[in-house]
This record gives sequence, structure tokens and C-alpha cells, in this order.
Amino acid sequence: MAKNLIEGGPSEGELVVAVVREVKQIGAYVDIDEYDGIEGFIFIGEIASGWVKNIRAFVRPGQRLICKVLRTRKDNKSLELSLKSVSEERKRDRLAQWKNEERAKQLLKVLAEQVGWSEDELAETQMELTESYATLYGAFEEAAKSPESLEEVGFEGDWIAAFIEIAVKNIIPDTVVIRGRFVLNVDQAEGIDVIKEALIAAENISNEESELIVTCHYDGAPSYRIDLKAPDFKTAEEAWDNATTACIEIIQNAGGSAEAERD
Repeated sequence: MAKNLIEGGPSEGELVVAVVREVKQIGAYVDIDEYDGIEGFIFIGEIASGWVKNIRAFVRPGQRLICKVLRTRKDNKSLELSLKSVSEERKRDRLAQWKNEERAKQLLKVLAEQVGWSEDELAETQMELTESYATLYGAFEEAAKSPESLEEVGFEGDWIAAFIEIAVKNIIPDTVVIRGRFVLNVDQAEGIDVIKEALIAAENISNEESELIVTCHYDGAPSYRIDLKAPDFKTAEEAWDNATTACIEIIQNAGGSAEAERD
């Protein structure tokens, strides 16, 4: 398990966002963006693979870099970092993560202004959301996908509705999830077969090309769960309407009763 090299600082091997403060012949001094007051140093040998003739050809003051944490420096207050140890792909991914987190912080500040939070309330909520969802952006993303998730993990208060509204308007999740339930009753000998046909009809709304997946699950008669995953809200809402309509029509045409309810 990676350990924190400095109290309150990043772990050994962690990728950090660093801003170059000063460039010397032997290396670059940086400030580590997400850890206030913690500094780092990139030795010239960790700038790039191969011989570095002119360090300023690779780094400059004010530049934002993605670096790997190596070890604590001799002063036990700053960290040795490596730039060359991070692949271009990992740099892009980590920078995108950082940008998302910064965006989430700004969105939370907008919420704080709307609901009248103090600085302490803002900081406390940010910390609690980050602890619950691993990242603040993850909290917004999950709220956009599944609005009920905030209350499910224990958050409460009038601010939740505003948080969800901001998330839906500003965050585009990888997938949108809709969950609901069918209550299906068919009073005839072939009732089980009719219900099975109806649930299959709902699942047939799935479309692999558009990354739409609909699955139905038995929860105990007459209740059946429907889970729907889609790439965006419009597709998800249309799929919900189509899946529930397909299911209910088959049940009603067989003389049964059917209801669909979103969770």
C-alpha cells in the first residue's frame, strides 16, 4: 500500500498536477496544485528520457505538468518528482481528471451562492461529497446519472434538488441510468408466458449500436424491476417510454393489468 511521504500530502507513486515555479540548470521547482503548501522538485534527469541539453526546452515557469511522486527530499518538507516516468496517455487522463475536479469545485461554489452557505459549510460539504464519491466530480456525475443516489448514501437537505439541477445541466455522464418497476398481473392459465413475453418486449428496446441496454428482473410476483442504461438523457427517456409501452400493451391485450413506476 502506497504511503503518504509528507503529512497531508500525496502518496508515493501518485500522479500529481504541478505548476512550475522556477527553472534552474539542475531541475525545476514546482508547487503541487492539489496539496496546498507542498512543493516539489524535478531533477534534470527526471525531466525527459535521454540527455537533456537545455532544460528550458522542456519546462518553463507557469507551466502545468503531470508528475509522478518518487520520494521525500532531504529537507523532509518537499518531494522529488518525475516527469519522464509518466506516459502521454496517463498525462492526458490525469489532466482531464484535474480539469473535471476544478470544474466541480466551481459548480459547488455556484450552489453555495444559491443556497447561502458559509465558507465552512461549503468546505464541509465538499469534503463529505468527496469522501462519499471518491471525487467531487464523481458526486456531480452520479447525481446526473441517478438523482436518487445522494439520498441513498445519506445526504439530506433542501440543497439536494439544486445540486441535482446543476449536475444535470452541466455534467454529461458516460451513461445515464433509469430504474423502475413493473407491477404485472395476468389472470389466465398462460399468464406466466404472457408476462415473460412482455418483459422480453421491453428488453428488445435495447440497441447495442446506440449503447442502450434494457434488462428486466424478477423481484417476486407481481413486481418486476427494469434497469435501463443509455448514453444520454434523451435516449434514456425515449427508451423508458418505449420499453414500458411495449410491456404494458402486451399485458393489457391479454386482459391483464400493468403499471410502470420510476424509482
